[in-house]
Amino acid sequence: MSVEPKPSGTVVVIRDGREHLEVLLLERSRSRSTWVFPGGKVEETDRSMQSGDAQELARHAAVREAFEEAGLALSAPALLPISRWITPEMARKRFDTWFFVAHAEPDTEIRVDGAEICDHRWLAPQRVLEAHHRHEMRLAPPTFVTVSWLVGHDTAVDAIDALGRHSPLTFRPRICSTADGGCILYPGDAGYEDGDVERPGPRHRLWVLPDGWRYERG
Repeated sequence: MSVEPKPSGTVVVIRDGREHLEVLLLERSRSRSTWVFPGGKVEETDRSMQSGDAQELARHAAVREAFEEAGLALSAPALLPISRWITPEMARKRFDTWFFVAHAEPDTEIRVDGAEICDHRWLAPQRVLEAHHRHEMRLAPPTFVTVSWLVGHDTAVDAIDALGRHSPLTFRPRICSTADGGCILYPGDAGYEDGDVERPGPRHRLWVLPDGWRYERG
């Protein structure tokens, strides 16, 4: 029997660094070297303080978690929804997570909680992916894909403008095995319905291979 996914909210915080756009990542204390965006599941306090649909509840949860985990005071109305990730039905723990993006000032102070989160970094998106490939930073697939979207943008305004041109994508991953490793198919991929990674047509997938991950869309 499939477990009902828990509603959650995550916020991708970006800023203009000295030379490049930078994204905030937090290191989890329980699984060192695993780096995430601020966020977490919707709590009863979110439901009592915020009426509205699932996206609005997730937005409030993202703002609350950003403050609790990193000391960030974000404006809920300023958060832009960019994607929705629903954990596959096979998983024991499932989440229905809205991802938002927020623009932080260059001098924004981060104060990790020291409990759930033990460290933080501001890094250029390309450097994050390189650190992941060198096994210095572990990223979950949603984090990897989202950081990939930020590569190539010079400023936070540019990135938010580009992300805001499209309706938020909904991701319901379909995990497939291949001879070389793994491939995670997303809606819109030609092979999504039947799991045929060789089927010709549009691509929307993440290759999870021993020599590195590769996000493919087009």
